[in-house]
Parts: sequence; C-alpha cells; structure tokens
Amino acid sequence: QVQLVESGGDSVQAGGSLRLSCAASTHTYGTYCMGWFRQAPGKEREGVAFINPYGSTSYADSVKGRFTSSKDNVKNTLYLQMNSLKPEDTAMYYCAAGRGPTCVQRAWGYNNWGQGTQVTVSS
Repeated sequence: QVQLVESGGDSVQAGGSLRLSCAASTHTYGTYCMGWFRQAPGKEREGVAFINPYGSTSYADSVKGRFTSSKDNVKNTLYLQMNSLKPEDTAMYYCAAGRGPTCVQRAWGYNNWGQGTQVTVSS
C-alpha cells in the first residue's frame, strides 16, 4: 500500500499555470506506475499523465504540450506542471499508484489514490 497526498490545487485564470504535488509514503521507483487523473462534476475520471516505474512519461492528447509530469525519487514526490490552463481543465485532480511493471492509462490499473486537489480555471 502507498499513501498519497496531493497539494497545489487553486483557482487561476485561463492561460495561467499551476504545479500539483503528490507526496508518496514509500519509494516508487522501479515498482509503481504513477498517474494523474482528473474528474469534473458529472464526468468520468480520466487519466492525464503517467509515469512508469522507471520514469518514462506519457500524456493524454488533451494535455499534451501543456502538462508535464515529473518525479523526485529522493523526496518520493510526483509533480504535475500545468501550463496554458483552460476552463475545461477544471476538475478534481488525483494522484494514483499501481504496481508495475505493466502500466495502463485507466483508473482500474491503480489501487492507491490520494484525496484529490481542486483545480478551477476561469475564463
């Protein structure tokens, strides 16, 4: 089990930037797939960024070129840098971890979740 705690959510105007953080309770390098998901009211939870156990990243098309995920393996912390934010990025953002080595870009592939942090982008 991995405990995850997100932070960094806020309200910003369109075009602005935010950096979300996710502190993990244990080392994740080499073991866990890590993901950022978001869920807006009335919508399904969608994956936006993923890091495999060895640090390779992938992104949903909707955020490619605007969001960057990274991981500090010393601090056991995952980050999501979000630039050029749009109103449609408004959602609760969740950090998730699931055992590797095979990583999926679906919520069912992750069994450890943080409590979420709210991002609101106004036009």
